[in-house]
Amino acid sequence: MACDEYNDLMMGYLDEELTAEQKRRFEEHLAACKQCAAQLQEFRQLKAITDQVTLVEPEDRLWQQYWDGIYNRIERGVGWIIFSVAAILLTIYGGFKAIEALIKDPAVETTLKIALLALLVGLAILFVSVLRERIFFWSKDRYKNVRR
Repeated sequence: MACDEYNDLMMGYLDEELTAEQKRRFEEHLAACKQCAAQLQEFRQLKAITDQVTLVEPEDRLWQQYWDGIYNRIERGVGWIIFSVAAILLTIYGGFKAIEALIKDPAVETTLKIALLALLVGLAILFVSVLRERIFFWSKDRYKNVRR
């Protein structure tokens, strides 16, 4: 095996992920190859340093201060609203263009066109129904002004 092939085994050796046979062959190579032994020592030092590195999470108090800021809450909410509205509009536009193409296509049977229109009317009725229901329950929600 060339040194390049042993380089691929080096991290596995450090992490003790090699099979007994791979480990034995790798250690034999290390005994004969001073370059790989030196590289392994560098990897050991690097691994020791990275093992000491820890991710420091901000305290809960800092997150609370951040989210308590009105600007931050509005910014996130407005971003999601704009994104959602744009996604809905693009989906509706694409859907109408696809349906328009199907309806104008003379090769498509009349039965399919009628079924497609019925599907759209039913979908529109369901959408309005669910929207009315959500608005009704939102207006009657006793807890909407309670701070979470």
